[in-house]
Amino acid sequence: MCLDIAFYSALQLIHDYFPNLTHDGEISFDLETGMHFMALGHNRYPVITLENDGYHRKYFEWGIIAEYMDTPEKIKAMRRSMVNARSEKIQGDKRSFWHRIRGNRCLIPVTGIYEHREIKGWKNKVPYHIQLKDRPLFCIPGLYHYNPKLADPETGEVRGMFTLLTRAANPLMRQIHNSGDNAFRMPLFLPEELELKWLQPHLTDMDIENILSYEMPADQLVVDPVYSIRSRIQRPDGQPKTAHFDWANLPPLGDDQAPETQKALF
Repeated sequence: MCLDIAFYSALQLIHDYFPNLTHDGEISFDLETGMHFMALGHNRYPVITLENDGYHRKYFEWGIIAEYMDTPEKIKAMRRSMVNARSEKIQGDKRSFWHRIRGNRCLIPVTGIYEHREIKGWKNKVPYHIQLKDRPLFCIPGLYHYNPKLADPETGEVRGMFTLLTRAANPLMRQIHNSGDNAFRMPLFLPEELELKWLQPHLTDMDIENILSYEMPADQLVVDPVYSIRSRIQRPDGQPKTAHFDWANLPPLGDDQAPETQKALF
């Protein structure tokens, strides 16, 4: 799963990327929050949709609550699995929820994402910050949903929610996201022209399949080990979460056998 993303620059980057952008509501979003945004908090995040009058910036919750999740217990148990959608399910599984809402397409603007690498014998996984080469801002395709059963009883407002699309990892990302139930996956990284095409309203099944099947070449990714992003302990070097961190005895990618056990840094 992709659970950690970053947006650590001015929101003006989004305006430059999407001309004549309309804001749908004010957002509460600062650089400290954006440096590391985690899916499982189910907090709100700016996403982009395309409507008849142009691009819109929404402020949606990360993690969809489907109508069949009709009790607090079901929501608690199942929402975690709804922060990411496997791209293979959108076209290939007509019974899936993702196939049903495949027309509700959005983009999630980021300056980078994080993924964790397991090294045998180390106490903790090593986080990596991942960006697209020469892309200060890029967008990950997603799907959004409004659940009418969750309408505010006083205002009638229906909460917007989104999920982020993933696919099988390319050779580089397989060496980083190398463990867990969803190992060897990565976000659906796209070139800019396919990102914008994802929002177009009249895509054919073949158009959608061509986008979903795209694999970003490994040489277009910039990957860098960073310090723990989920710990509340401050980095010993005082640098921001996205900055490179020199781990002692870190094996090169592709070699996950540690020469010695990881020092307890957290």
